[in-house]
Amino acid sequence: MATAFAAGACLMGAAIVAVLGGSGSAQAAATPLPGHVFAPYFESWTGDDPAALSQQSGAKYLTMAFLQTASAGSCTVVWNGDSGMPVSSSTFGSAIASIRSRGGDVVPSFGGFTADTNGTELADSCTSVSAIATEFERVITTYNVTRLDLDVEVDSLDRTAGIDRRNKAIKMVEDWAATNGRTVQFVYTLPTTTSGLDSTGLAVLQNAVSNNARVDVVNIMTFDYYDNAAHNMANDTKTAASGLHSQLQSLLPGKSSAAIWSMIGVTEMVGIDDFGAPETFTVANGNAVESWAVGQGIAELSFWALQRDNGGSPGTGGSDSCSGISQSTWQFSHIFAPFTSGTGPSPSGSPTPSRSPSRSPSPSPTPTGTPPSGGLVNGGFETGSLAPWTCSGSTGSVVASPVHSGTKALQAAATSSDNATCSQTVTLLANHTYTLSAWVEGNYAFIGATTAAGDSSTWTPGATSYTKLSVTFTTGSSTSVRVWVHGWYGTGTIHVDDVSVA
Repeated sequence: MATAFAAGACLMGAAIVAVLGGSGSAQAAATPLPGHVFAPYFESWTGDDPAALSQQSGAKYLTMAFLQTASAGSCTVVWNGDSGMPVSSSTFGSAIASIRSRGGDVVPSFGGFTADTNGTELADSCTSVSAIATEFERVITTYNVTRLDLDVEVDSLDRTAGIDRRNKAIKMVEDWAATNGRTVQFVYTLPTTTSGLDSTGLAVLQNAVSNNARVDVVNIMTFDYYDNAAHNMANDTKTAASGLHSQLQSLLPGKSSAAIWSMIGVTEMVGIDDFGAPETFTVANGNAVESWAVGQGIAELSFWALQRDNGGSPGTGGSDSCSGISQSTWQFSHIFAPFTSGTGPSPSGSPTPSRSPSRSPSPSPTPTGTPPSGGLVNGGFETGSLAPWTCSGSTGSVVASPVHSGTKALQAAATSSDNATCSQTVTLLANHTYTLSAWVEGNYAFIGATTAAGDSSTWTPGATSYTKLSVTFTTGSSTSVRVWVHGWYGTGTIHVDDVSVA
């Protein structure tokens, strides 16, 4: 592979995301990434300011490449294997704060071609599962992030001991996160072909399942096929994703087709990739893939790499600094940016959030007049009846235990084909910001409100006792709002009590 890979830069393949719970630090709770997110890779060794390029390009979310150990045998990661770039607030901390101030965030990425080749990928370098988990946790808490990307390619795909250690560490972090209330996602980056994962990539996922490392999103990196075939890169993205869809259905039986699609993302290499001109991702390809990604309801859209998103060197393949095609600066970023939408992470099988672009609620004006009737009713379920709540199928019921207060609560029993949604429509003031709150108990409990602008939601991956969830939303000109709660496919029963809108 050419320059970008030799520099530790580029990715091959697909990414799998395991949703985990959180940290016990004193930090304010981190905000999960949108359910559908555009997050191009940023080459962190270049000396460029990620905040400046994020602002210039309009790419609010960045995947920061790469974290690896400084030498094989070490259990401490640094940026790009450079001991002068430690995991600390002094390295990228101010840039990340600036990105967040504009409504974005970052995803630290472990591994990369160089690390996966020379043994400095964390799980290959370090033979202690607990030490690997500790490093994951250290990055999470140092930068207060909710997602990590793990790039496992080339030689790392054949290091079965490292694969097993990595997945065991993911499970440890998953348990740590669930105990401490921090939302975290893991992204596994794996090779792909034009028809889906190859056997080594699939084996990484199979090992994750055997280690109970929860899998949520597979983000296919659709480039560098090296098959000497003719390629329409947009069509190849679609066939690779369809092949992956079939593989995931076999790996995760019981999930619907739509649920599997909501686990899939794609990452392109814009312009001419390392193989050369036969594998060129064009501007037309970019428009086609973004439209397809929105329509299919996939989870993630990305490309390698932000610093390549310019037409500075037409005809050059695999460059770290340009796409190699004639294009305007940030043209691919502008094409892909509208893909970002929805709020919060979407666990495995998540329904597709609203497809309107993500936005922050506008400041609430001072309401005038008398609030309309028709606000939330029976939020404590003390009537002993569901009404006016309605629940999908026969998944909802009112029970006497466990309750948060009073004598009744909602029980929502998710199945492999039904996430146990219970909802009611309320009438509120126009152009006003509200807070929806509820007390929940159980695994994967969600609450949310649907307005004309889309969904606002939050969730917890696991609450062994009643935990309060709250989310804000703005009504806009329409006063009708659908308030809802639900569990998650195949993860069991949740309980909900004391739902309120204020």
